[in-house]
Amino acid sequence: MLSAFIRRNKSRSEMTFLEHLDDLRVSLLRVLGVFAVGMVAALIFYRETPALLNLPLEWAKHPETSPIGAILTQPDPGLVNMGELKEFTFMGVWKVLMYAAFGVGVALASPVFLYETARFVGPALTDREKRGLVPFCGAALILFLLGASLAFFWLSPMSIQIWQHFAEGLRMEVTWQASDYYAFVVMMCLLTGLTFQFPLALIILMWLELVRPRTLLKSWRGMLFGIMILVAMITPIAEPISLFVMTGVLFGFYLAAVGIGTVIVRRKRVARGDKPNPEDDDLPDDDDEDDRGDDDGYRPARSSDPVTPSTPALGSSATSKPKSTPPPAEGDLSSLD
Repeated sequence: MLSAFIRRNKSRSEMTFLEHLDDLRVSLLRVLGVFAVGMVAALIFYRETPALLNLPLEWAKHPETSPIGAILTQPDPGLVNMGELKEFTFMGVWKVLMYAAFGVGVALASPVFLYETARFVGPALTDREKRGLVPFCGAALILFLLGASLAFFWLSPMSIQIWQHFAEGLRMEVTWQASDYYAFVVMMCLLTGLTFQFPLALIILMWLELVRPRTLLKSWRGMLFGIMILVAMITPIAEPISLFVMTGVLFGFYLAAVGIGTVIVRRKRVARGDKPNPEDDDLPDDDDEDDRGDDDGYRPARSSDPVTPSTPALGSSATSKPKSTPPPAEGDLSSLD
């Protein structure tokens, strides 16, 4: 079993259906194994991982220490003078460790997940599609890291500053609980990273021809509104700066995905001999109307055709209606013959 977990003993093109299911089970076990290794490593180095997750809070307190301190605002005095994070229960300490371990496990398992996905669907793809699978997985990983980095370096410190600003405006003293803070940072990074995958999802839908690129482009207003709602749900405080910046970035990804999907769909259709644009399938062919006249000997009448009265052909089997004869005279017996 260990050898099957480490390597495959048979080519995937020679596997039966049950062997493919077993191979899927092995792929899932590999991903979960790497995820578990990441969690165990985070628990072993339990001091270093929380220190890494504390950086957004430190950048919110002291923007000059942040790599993007130029775009962060100055914090309120209450945030600067705030002490260490506090936790009031034993289970809260355990939650802190679990959130930190979960974040490390997902970060380590995401490349393995992409690799196993590519290995599993690879035999069903053509050689051209296999060549495009590697940059596709690379783009998925880069977009995930880009979204997580954006949340870690900018969205999290800015949200902390805004929260503290509202608290002081309401004359409230906020006690920052450690489990809530770590859950906020980890989930913010994960959700933002997953949100940055949506242009790849659009490309897959266009490649499968479940939706047309021109249809997506025509519905850009609804897409813009949907992106704005999604950003407002992800960010804890949908303040104007983060809302507009995130919406602009994701809408730019949407336009880029439509452009890339258009090129991919056009090449795919040309390679199999179809029309380049999917919209051309709705248009009738030029020879359809001409071919319709040949069916069942039917030919539509044209204005240039002369109109002639129909006359019965000579020697036809049709007989003319017999003329009416007067009734026989009374006493005439010839009608009995």
